[in-house]
Amino acid sequence: MNIAIFGGSFDPIHIGHIEIINHSLDQLDIDRLIIVPTFLSPFKKKFLASPSVRFSWIKEVFKNNPSVEVSDFEIAQNIPTATIKTVEYFEKSLNPKKIYLIIGADNLPSLHLWQDYNKLEQKVKFVVASRDGFTTPHRYIKLGINVDISSSKLRKETDKNFLPYNIAKNIIKHYQ
Repeated sequence: MNIAIFGGSFDPIHIGHIEIINHSLDQLDIDRLIIVPTFLSPFKKKFLASPSVRFSWIKEVFKNNPSVEVSDFEIAQNIPTATIKTVEYFEKSLNPKKIYLIIGADNLPSLHLWQDYNKLEQKVKFVVASRDGFTTPHRYIKLGINVDISSSKLRKETDKNFLPYNIAKNIIKHYQ
């Protein structure tokens, strides 16, 4: 079995995330894509939507997609969890042949600072969702994503056009 892991805050989930997931399902040789919302990113100090709210939003968006699993592994830790711990958890519990780790290009400048980065690089194949202003090194798989949106922009100015239609009202209400 080959898996892809896509972690993040998803505060809130938006159509850019959905496009990354859909491209990954289409382009990667995977049996399952696992979305892992963070309790709190090790690189952030706070979240606006609680972990349980973000988890429920993602579950609702992907409830009818059997290729996507939403995991509460990091949320259940109740502390910021390093990606290497998440990868090792799925490595042990699922014993996959290959693990792809999906990240946004905006993570590239700080990737070397991730806990046990060298160990992580040995365990996974990095898949990078492109973003304007960032160049993806050739050693990584590049996903050509063309949605100019970020969760931080949406927290400041919520725009339903960039939110999953089935939960847009809930997200807008939460951030107002």
